[in-house]
Amino acid sequence: MKKQLNSAAGSVTGLHHLALRASDFDKTVKFYTGGLGCRETTRWGKAPGRAVMLDTGDGSHVEIFEGGEAGAKPEGAVLHFAFKTADCDASFRRALAAGAKGTVEPQSVTVDAKPRPFSVRIAFCTGPAGETIEFFQTIE
Repeated sequence: MKKQLNSAAGSVTGLHHLALRASDFDKTVKFYTGGLGCRETTRWGKAPGRAVMLDTGDGSHVEIFEGGEAGAKPEGAVLHFAFKTADCDASFRRALAAGAKGTVEPQSVTVDAKPRPFSVRIAFCTGPAGETIEFFQTIE
């Protein structure tokens, strides 16, 4: 059983989903399912208003809506989202093979944080909807 970090009423208990609006709905769904291994759990609507929920492997979801604008996206409130992975390099290669554009090659980083520094391996790419994706591997 997972330990809940904060049990106070109204406290968040984890990330449920993040939502993307995709200009090419089918290509974006294919990237996340076939390319990154997410599993479709729910789909609704008809073109041009389709939507789908894709489980990332731990119950968190990527929700994709049809009807986004094509092209680069100006930076908004969401800078990027990160997928946990046991192998950053393999996840990055898999994303590239599925059509992502690499922006930061896999690299190991030590973050000088409080109460103690931590080390991670990270990589970034741009997905088919213009979203910035980070692959995040904790290094013990």
